[in-house]
Amino acid sequence: MRARIDLSDVEERTKIRAKYLRAIENEDWDLLPGPVYVKSFLRTYGDFLGLDSRLLIDEFRRRYEGPAELEPRPVAVPRERQRIPRGSVLPPWAIIGVVLVAVVVALYFLGTLGNKSSPPAGVRAGSGQPRARRVHRAGTATTPVVRRPRVVKLHLVPTGPVYVCLVDGAGTKLIPGQIFSPGQTIPTATAGKLLLTLGNNSVQMKVDGSLVKVAPSTTSIGFLLSPSGNRPLPLARQPTCK
Repeated sequence: MRARIDLSDVEERTKIRAKYLRAIENEDWDLLPGPVYVKSFLRTYGDFLGLDSRLLIDEFRRRYEGPAELEPRPVAVPRERQRIPRGSVLPPWAIIGVVLVAVVVALYFLGTLGNKSSPPAGVRAGSGQPRARRVHRAGTATTPVVRRPRVVKLHLVPTGPVYVCLVDGAGTKLIPGQIFSPGQTIPTATAGKLLLTLGNNSVQMKVDGSLVKVAPSTTSIGFLLSPSGNRPLPLARQPTCK
């Protein structure tokens, strides 16, 4: 109001809907899609008005984010198992049975080796030469080894305004928390592991060329993508690109 700027102008310049801008001005955070959107909208709106967006986000965290969400959870340490002295595992009669079975197996193999050392029926006496008949052995079919790819490739196409935050397994920001609109190009990313946060499901998502369905959610949507497969990420483990 002091700068005499209309909300329609702010909406056009920041790509944030006017109803979200009014909700921010009135501090109606429940009208916004989620906490990830709130921080992104505060940063974009504050930069547009020439304000310190970091102070706005810090104030929002102090007033509306509970301290319990930031406290580390205690890790349960398993107690060392008490060692129980072991006695004899096998009774004497079982040991005697094992020895007898071993003797029988040894005699069987000795008899098999003796049969192999005798001359085959197809060899003439004194000649040492086999008959002219040839025996053809069938080739053994080998199963090809399928090597799995070591990297995963992600391609996103926005179907509506959507917030995207993408980091690799080392924590490097590949897409540092940005809102994309339909018609804009989202960079394709390739890495050994990708961690993705989406503000909503207004996006077409392909992983290694295969379409992955993004279900709607009342909060941000997270994925862990790797060559071995894809799985959703809980809210606490989703990257925020702060």
